[in-house]
Amino acid sequence: MKLLNHTLLYLSASLIFILSIWAVVFYISMMDEVYDSIEDGLENYKILIIQKANTDTTLLRKNYFGESNYAIRPIAKEKAIMATEAFKDTAMYMEYEESLETVRMLTTYFSTPDDRYYQLKIIASMVEEDDLVADLMHALLWLYVAVIASAFIINNWVLRKIWRPFYELQDELRHFKLGEDKSFNPPQTRVSEFMDMNETVAELLKANIAAFQQQKQFIENASHELQTPLAIAMNKLELLLEQHYGTEEQTQLLANAIQYLERLTRLNKALLLLSKIENRQFAREEAIDFNALLRQQTDDFRELLEYKDIRVDIAERASLVWSFNADLADILVTNVVKNAIIHNHPGGYIQIRVDGNGFSITNTGHAKPLETTEIFNRFHRTPDNPASTGLGLAIVRSIVQFYHIQVTYHYENGLHGFTFHREPRPAAVN
Repeated sequence: MKLLNHTLLYLSASLIFILSIWAVVFYISMMDEVYDSIEDGLENYKILIIQKANTDTTLLRKNYFGESNYAIRPIAKEKAIMATEAFKDTAMYMEYEESLETVRMLTTYFSTPDDRYYQLKIIASMVEEDDLVADLMHALLWLYVAVIASAFIINNWVLRKIWRPFYELQDELRHFKLGEDKSFNPPQTRVSEFMDMNETVAELLKANIAAFQQQKQFIENASHELQTPLAIAMNKLELLLEQHYGTEEQTQLLANAIQYLERLTRLNKALLLLSKIENRQFAREEAIDFNALLRQQTDDFRELLEYKDIRVDIAERASLVWSFNADLADILVTNVVKNAIIHNHPGGYIQIRVDGNGFSITNTGHAKPLETTEIFNRFHRTPDNPASTGLGLAIVRSIVQFYHIQVTYHYENGLHGFTFHREPRPAAVN
């Protein structure tokens, strides 16, 4: 979830909580004000009725509400003196509504100049509470929609503009790669937090670039320094072997020494390649047709395939074109095809399948599965190929990790297989 949407989600939840509390408080306050206003009106009406009753005795005989909103009936003096004035809600039948409706009723007591005591009941129409609650909820809902819409507009117009330096920095970092000549250009901003973040990121990248250059230089120098004495040693041993007229045992020792030096040379080159891949020194990419590349590699190994009598079947279900470094694509395909040939048996079979999302290479071989937790580890070798450097599949894993490609090993019905499937690139945040 994007940061702006994440903020909007929390803001919406907070507004629901705050507006709900506000609605309850507003309802209680409003009802209190309504009751206060009605009771003030009833008190005022009480005074007027009592004053009128003292001058017009006919009112004292009105003992039912009828068309008016008050009723008077005689009451014993002792009961009137002990009673207290009270307000309460009650229900009365309303002709217009043809139903019982809630009214506010004041019950009070008074005496006339001739020392007679009466009970006075006065009613006033109340606000219909259910309708009031419904109207309040309706208004609250529209208020919430309006507030959320306003927050959404502010979130996407105002806050997006405020956060623009952050997204520009994120985009700059996404396209920045070690080993490229492209310099890091942080976005310009007047926000102090973003300025601090830009400076911190720039310092970190500067330190990483310096470390990368030192490591790159060290690896290249070390590899060069190793290759030179190895080549000289091999040349001298080969020359000695050609001029040597000793025993067969001595000749075999010289041949073994040359073999180990050749293995050490291959190991040095493989480790240098791994280091370059992990240090992202293969930055230049182009559209690589893997269908054509797989066909080319099988043709390049044609003599070895014929020598081991291995049949190859290529099933191209779709065109597979990935943005790849050409050298790394060639190394990847070469290693997996070579692996399928070397670990195959004479008269074996290799099947290559290509579709729009990736490719797989399946081959016959040993009648038991490989160790899935170890086959991609460095220096892991199978017993049948002790001369191997054990770095072929480690190089393959480094390449596919660099390009967000998922590689899986599977074994079924005596067939070993490797499947390469492209993982989706991380989505950009705008």
